[in-house]
Amino acid sequence: MTVWHRVRRVVLGAPKDVQEPHAFHKLSLIAFLAWVGLGADGLSSSAYGPEETFKQLGAHVGLAVFLAAAMIATVFIISYGYSRIIEQFPSGGGGYLVASKVLGGPAGVVSGGALLVDYVLTITISIAAGADAIFSFLPARWSSIELVCSMAGIALLTLMNLRGIKESVTSIAPIFGVFLATHALLLLVAIGGRVPELPAVTREVHANVGGTLGALGCSER
Repeated sequence: MTVWHRVRRVVLGAPKDVQEPHAFHKLSLIAFLAWVGLGADGLSSSAYGPEETFKQLGAHVGLAVFLAAAMIATVFIISYGYSRIIEQFPSGGGGYLVASKVLGGPAGVVSGGALLVDYVLTITISIAAGADAIFSFLPARWSSIELVCSMAGIALLTLMNLRGIKESVTSIAPIFGVFLATHALLLLVAIGGRVPELPAVTREVHANVGGTLGALGCSER
């Protein structure tokens, strides 16, 4: 075995035989790891998506209530869609397979291409947002290496995925759990600590929404 093959085996792992009788059981994920793999995309987006969307509201911060409702509806629709896909394809099936069988081959190619673009953008944007969050509380002189750290993060995730889905998901499972626990705690503290201010916040939101509707010419006369 050459040095290159040894390095590749260490970095990417040993080659897998797809013809092995037990290959499916070795490559498949248990329910919790599958949840981590599917949920990591949404959780990474929640770390920067709502903030950036809220910034676009400008002075019309009262519309954040409708924004939150739209986010909840979106998550519900996506979850319902996943549940229907699982019912129709119990043995597994991604966007390419589902679109190919339901809508035909060309639709499957479009779906597969869209998934590739979405996957690349999700990784790059999530890494960039994470680097911004980390370097925001570090000394300003360290900002010169932010791009290098972001590229290193993308390279690390690429290697993890090349090793296999099961290996990559298993490695991020602890991070996934800590993320859920800390965000649940922060939400409880942030919302629970302001329960006494609820009437004042309600009046403020009502006034802000009324002003926004008035600016749009939708207020009652």
